[in-house]
Amino acid sequence: MGTTDIKIGVMAPAARIEPELSDRIQTLAADFYPAATPQIIFHPQCYLSSGHFAGSDRERSEAFLEIANDPSYAALWFARGGYGAARILELSLPKLTTQAKDKLYLGYSDAGSLLGGLYRNGFRHVAHGPMPADLKREEGETAIKRALDFLTSGSAEGLEPSVAPSQKYAAFNITILGHLLGTPYQPDLSDHILMLEEVSEHMYRIDRALFHITSNPDIRKVAGIRLGRCSDILENDVDFAQTEVDIIENWCGRSGIPYLGRADIGHDAGNRIVPFGPYVP
Repeated sequence: MGTTDIKIGVMAPAARIEPELSDRIQTLAADFYPAATPQIIFHPQCYLSSGHFAGSDRERSEAFLEIANDPSYAALWFARGGYGAARILELSLPKLTTQAKDKLYLGYSDAGSLLGGLYRNGFRHVAHGPMPADLKREEGETAIKRALDFLTSGSAEGLEPSVAPSQKYAAFNITILGHLLGTPYQPDLSDHILMLEEVSEHMYRIDRALFHITSNPDIRKVAGIRLGRCSDILENDVDFAQTEVDIIENWCGRSGIPYLGRADIGHDAGNRIVPFGPYVP
């Protein structure tokens, strides 16, 4: 299949994006692949506005299902994070068809709710990685190229460096994974290397969330945890006096989960791609 034969659908499961962003993404795709530009179709729902959200829960769910169940799309690329993906899980997952299992799903941050729910339901082409909204970050074009290379060819160049064949992986924002635990959408991560990242939280909240995650009996079955970047940490009115590494080492030590070091993921243009499940080159 040539790059021009690849059709990528984009929808916004949480907050909206501006039409100008989709125009810029399509222009970049033409620049990156001048001989064979992939089709990147932004669903009109991306530009809707319903308070905080890119349209109502039903409108966002319907856009997700339109792309996911359409066999002409090779991939569904989540437009951005924010908050809202969890609100469409119950509306969407039961309505997915067998056609939806054939495509690749890419995103991170709040979109992790959908990635986790899909993976829980047996979808095996799910990956943590850059989204269109990352174009607004410093060096965002690099992140978009990384994502498009993976979406169009499965390129391994943009993978998190520790990803290796035969091992299973998953990657989540810390808060998002914490909120999935104990729900019907909690994925089975037994024997996976779990990579975690966070943004714009107080250090004590990171500590509390990692207590919750590492205390979960099913999470204690992971092969180990790698910690990505915890950026834009909010200032405590009393200094917490521990770093994110201190915190993860503490909770991994208490829970018996191996701490495997840092991961090259986070809310920035350097965010690398982590396929869920066993990595097959």
